[in-house]
Amino acid sequence: MEVLVVGSANADLVVGVERRPGAGETVLGTDLAVHPGGKGANQAVAAARLGAVTALLARVGDDAHGALLRESLREAGADTDGVLGGPTPTGVALITVDPSGDNSIVVAPGANARLAPDDVVAARALLSRAAVVSTQLEIPLETVVELARRLPPECRLVLNPSPPAALPPEVLRACDPLVVNEHEARFLLGASGGRAGSGSVEEAAWAAALLELGPRSVVVTLGARGALVASREGSEWVPSPAVRAVDTTGAGDAFTAALAWRLARGEELVTAARFAVRVGAVAVTREGAQRSFPTFDEVGGVAKG
Repeated sequence: MEVLVVGSANADLVVGVERRPGAGETVLGTDLAVHPGGKGANQAVAAARLGAVTALLARVGDDAHGALLRESLREAGADTDGVLGGPTPTGVALITVDPSGDNSIVVAPGANARLAPDDVVAARALLSRAAVVSTQLEIPLETVVELARRLPPECRLVLNPSPPAALPPEVLRACDPLVVNEHEARFLLGASGGRAGSGSVEEAAWAAALLELGPRSVVVTLGARGALVASREGSEWVPSPAVRAVDTTGAGDAFTAALAWRLARGEELVTAARFAVRVGAVAVTREGAQRSFPTFDEVGGVAKG
């Protein structure tokens, strides 16, 4: 197996709005659309659609939303043996998308909150076969800690700390890379994070400060500007192709999945990030999360392999 994703699986309930409401305000939106989502399921589908041999370790409910997620994973070609069912309802994400493509998301964790350290222990066979494990923080932090402890020696951990939370040193030390956006970087760095910069100097300082926290490498995603890749050897900005964004939902998951896959295939981090920014750029040109994820052939213009 190339990529094992350990994370959340949600039903995305999406409404388009002209503008997001303020406190106490009601606005009208479009008809409700229901899509398979959740950062874990998104990354598993994105990796599988690109061609990675992929499995997902997650929990869903024994309900219609859980069935929707299993079917989406199977259609993409991901292994669902690690998708565990139960009586707790499947997690739900409530998403509003404005005309610029920006989104706001509220997540009801549901079954995701029941993905326990014991589930990681029981999944030792899946772990032993993975070249890269990708995880996020829409599952309990103690489960991520257990994952870091049980990571096989030759397996690489890719962590996107979303939603952001304080990370134990043993988790940070296992990250290779830690993948953060602006908001996540500022959270982890606290007051030293500062404001978003217009150039690479400030973000290079962010990356250097994040490296001081313990991860082996860091990737700071910069939206339309691409990504900044950093390790002890230095940092490099990787630009993104210019596209017209329609919906940014799931774009970060598409990026992280692509990055994990190329790392699993043995590419250097910068080379993998060059591929990943192209995948993320394609994803934002389409509506939805999983249905926006491209195949390898649809990315176009990337290094062969």
